[in-house]
Amino acid sequence: MPDIIVQKYGGTSVGDTEKIKNVARRIKKYHDSGQRVVVVVSAMGHTTDELVELANKVNPKPSRREMDMLLSTGEQVSISLLAMALEALEIPAHSFTGAQIKLLTDGKFSNAKIEMIDRTNIDSALSKGKVVIVAGFQGIDRDGNITTLGRGGSDTSAVAIAAVLGAKECEIFTDVDGVYTADPNKVKSAKKHKMITYEEMLELASLGAGVLHGRSVELAKKYDVVLHVRSSFHENTGTLVVSEDKVLEKVIVSGVTVKSDQARVTILDVPDKPGIAAELFSILAGSDVFVDVIVQSSPYKGRNTISFTTPRENVADAKTILEKFAGVHNITSVEVDEKISILSVVGVGMKSHVGIAADMFKALAQNQINIEMISTSEIKISCVIKDEHAQAALHAVHSAFNL
Repeated sequence: MPDIIVQKYGGTSVGDTEKIKNVARRIKKYHDSGQRVVVVVSAMGHTTDELVELANKVNPKPSRREMDMLLSTGEQVSISLLAMALEALEIPAHSFTGAQIKLLTDGKFSNAKIEMIDRTNIDSALSKGKVVIVAGFQGIDRDGNITTLGRGGSDTSAVAIAAVLGAKECEIFTDVDGVYTADPNKVKSAKKHKMITYEEMLELASLGAGVLHGRSVELAKKYDVVLHVRSSFHENTGTLVVSEDKVLEKVIVSGVTVKSDQARVTILDVPDKPGIAAELFSILAGSDVFVDVIVQSSPYKGRNTISFTTPRENVADAKTILEKFAGVHNITSVEVDEKISILSVVGVGMKSHVGIAADMFKALAQNQINIEMISTSEIKISCVIKDEHAQAALHAVHSAFNL
């Protein structure tokens, strides 16, 4: 039985009818070589944004259920057009919505989690020699409601389908040709990786490397699905994302990132008593305020200071929550600095090498860049710096590790 290969094409790859025809010609090569192909497709170009804008003109606060009903139509346009393009090339194809392959979700509108996929309809179409085309980003709950999977939903759909089918590989076609040591638009000397681990890709995704969404990488890691990040605009090989034991040469640092959409929130004069931090961050989590780097000062006279970073888009919600919290606990003030960035280095090789932090801090010091907060994990070091130094810091650290 020929291998099954799963491919995912993002919105830029199917942005217009000419690009859809190009995708169809690429798929034809796989089909003609005897492989069984399952394709997951996003909505065309800016379709999702246009649908959101359309909804807001009718109702500024639409229900999540109706938004999912609306947004799911974008992928249905893409899958049907791609099936037509393949038929024009005399390649048999069959398109399916998420509901038609019974991609069952937990029913949480706008951010649903996949519970199971029934492969029956996919297998039936493949057995007839057809290319299977599936709408990404969407599923159906147990009550028959259409649900969407949230950010990176099409990547998640593709990886989940690849896992269920036991696919040889899941190719993620996008507008970049792989995973680089830094954003090549910001650092011209950045190099493309031939191979990178799930752990590194997860960290890079969480730090703003927009090549893959973290949720899809987590799923790939769980089910050992090999990901291949490639460009849909040429035939070059891209970057393989695999388990750590498949990487022969583990580089010390695989990537440097900088996130400049962050803010630092500082709460002064916090009572130094058990449970206060747990209460604070539980309230923030309950309101979906994402928190990254956290630093707490040593207590002085029964009080201390807590600082944390959060995306700037969360600042308004965080301030509202913290003002109430401050009132309850007699806290003197809450300060917000929206002019910070988070610089990070990532690499599985850091597990077995010492001195990485020292080299990073030295590179920043030599460029007169002050470090305001530090956070570490087994394969990551992050520093909070002034926003104005973000690009200089990115280049300095990238150069320091000879990337």
